[in-house]
Amino acid sequence: MTHRNPWLIAGGCLSLIASALHIGCIIGGPGWYRFFGAGEAMAQAAERGEAYPAILTFGIATILAVWAAYAFAGAGLIRRLPLMRTALVAITAVYMSRGLIIAPIAMFAPDRITTGGIWSSLIVLVYGLTYLIGTWRAWPALSAKENFA
Repeated sequence: MTHRNPWLIAGGCLSLIASALHIGCIIGGPGWYRFFGAGEAMAQAAERGEAYPAILTFGIATILAVWAAYAFAGAGLIRRLPLMRTALVAITAVYMSRGLIIAPIAMFAPDRITTGGIWSSLIVLVYGLTYLIGTWRAWPALSAKENFA
């Protein structure tokens, strides 16, 4: 079955961009960690040459790249991956949860809201909505046992 889902293609591209930005933080160092809101503790650990920030950031970059692969598989650009429906629903849930976390923070801890936090939540919410719409539109095809590409 050949189909193309522009929403999941966009979601995959967004996840790849996020993965690349995480790799950029490793290469760019403490300034990049600060700019992208990783927190002062992570930036200082990177300044001290500790491995933890790079390992954690590389792990996140890897997860985001895998999420991109699932989006591309769901869009029919690459072969079907295991647990397609489950994975795309879980990825969507993580992105949506991360994007919407700003609401309870605003209600219960408004002093913890930052401009960067608002922007990052809005950006990740767009990621989540892209995966949500793409997964919803691909849902019937995702149940098929055949390969997409």
